[in-house]
Amino acid sequence: MTELFAPAIRARKVRNGAERLVMVTAYDAPSARAADAAGVDLILVGDSVAMAVLGYDDTLQVTVGDMAHHVAAVARTAPAAHVVADLPWMSYHVSPADTVRNAARLIRSGAQSVKLEGGRKRLPMIERICDAEIPVMGHIGLTPQSVNAMGGFKVQGRTAEAARRLVQAAKSLTHAGCYAIVLEGVPVQVAELVTDAVEIPTIGIGAGPGCDGQVLVFQDLLGFEQRLAPKFVRRYADLHAAATEALRRFAGDVRSGAFPSPQESYQLPASEAAELGVVDL
Repeated sequence: MTELFAPAIRARKVRNGAERLVMVTAYDAPSARAADAAGVDLILVGDSVAMAVLGYDDTLQVTVGDMAHHVAAVARTAPAAHVVADLPWMSYHVSPADTVRNAARLIRSGAQSVKLEGGRKRLPMIERICDAEIPVMGHIGLTPQSVNAMGGFKVQGRTAEAARRLVQAAKSLTHAGCYAIVLEGVPVQVAELVTDAVEIPTIGIGAGPGCDGQVLVFQDLLGFEQRLAPKFVRRYADLHAAATEALRRFAGDVRSGAFPSPQESYQLPASEAAELGVVDL
């Protein structure tokens, strides 16, 4: 798999015969290596790290510094997959200069593009970031950084008027320079309307099968996350149960003395053991 850049992703429209895009989150080197070995197209270093890894109840707690730390861990694996980094809450709600500076910090940490949430009100910031030669991925629908304003993690676009606004938002993001758009938590029909309305690919999460690609959180699809089970998550493994059982066996072996065995221990050379008067185990 050759390295994938934003212009190539921009061209990946299913209606034009392209294969659907596969994106998965990763927040550290082991998960990035696994995702890249599996052949995903994009690795999202998401602000979802707040909930998936750091134990918070929402995504509002992470900072640009936090994101840069996790981006760098992923980037050190040199994946062929495109690395996109989330701009966290309050990193692009500031001046245009500070917004570009925050985006640049994530690029310097190893990301190849950045993602930010919101529709038409974000256009000036998107344009400024693009002017700095930094590719931008949009994100509309259920935008987790707006959880307090939305009154929770609720499906968006449930009315005809709300659906029209999402279509217009997607068109505006396209015109502002976004190379792709994440559609989160919207009805299937609305996602299809948005996907049909724009020339750039849409990547769905809780948006049905009509998008140009799909994304899931690493911990969700592998079954590590046990607290939440959104309707749109399909668990492809139960690694939480497998890890818990392995740790239980380890604890039992330690307590019984079965671990470590002589084969898992280092020994003195026989001559040195004899000089010390100890028995070779």
